Amino acid sequence: MIAERLADVRRRVAQAALDAGRDPADVRLLLATKTQSVDLVREALAADARARADDPTLTAVLVGENRVQELVAKGPELAGLATVHLIGPLQSNKVNAALRWASCIESVESLDLADRLSARATEPLDVYVQVNVSGEETKHGVAPDEAVALAGAVAALPGLRVAGLMTIGARSDDTSVVRSGYALLRSLRDELVAAGTQTATELSMGMSGDLELAVAEGATLVRVGSAVFGARPR
Repeated sequence: MIAERLADVRRRVAQAALDAGRDPADVRLLLATKTQSVDLVREALAADARARADDPTLTAVLVGENRVQELVAKGPELAGLATVHLIGPLQSNKVNAALRWASCIESVESLDLADRLSARATEPLDVYVQVNVSGEETKHGVAPDEAVALAGAVAALPGLRVAGLMTIGARSDDTSVVRSGYALLRSLRDELVAAGTQTATELSMGMSGDLELAVAEGATLVRVGSAVFGARPR
């Protein structure tokens, strides 16, 4: 079942990219594995490996954990099987634990956190600056009008490479609202690159329910959970 769901998500991403006049190969897939068992994650990674064996043009999926506790618990079991990103909030006292298992932190929302990552990273670390494009109080991320300045400051820190920007789309049934948020993130990315942060080309945006909107607005990385794993365990 997971293999079929993963294939369906790949088809959705590819079709959304083609509809937008983009190359499907320019959009990577990240499996959001919050609350999923190691066995299910392994099953998804095995299905991905089989799909890539059949079609060498496919890019390996990434794994994204929302919680540092789960990242630490699953890390030993997934080591060497996938590139792992932390996609959820990171508290300063958990930086060391996160850096042990994650090769990328997608949730940098303050210079203080970036400073701590810079001080403790033992090798170059990719980071994304998280932006709250919707303005919803329940969502993490820097305000859009502060994003470019923050990303530029983070890029100046030793040991950190700003790979791009990340956001969680607006919680709205109005697709124009959701899409406008993704368009805003893309414009901020373009402004950031124009200002000199040449590495910041990535846009991590879009999830199971709205990935087509994100791809249409330029997403280079979509984060999917329920579309591959089914309803999240409670």
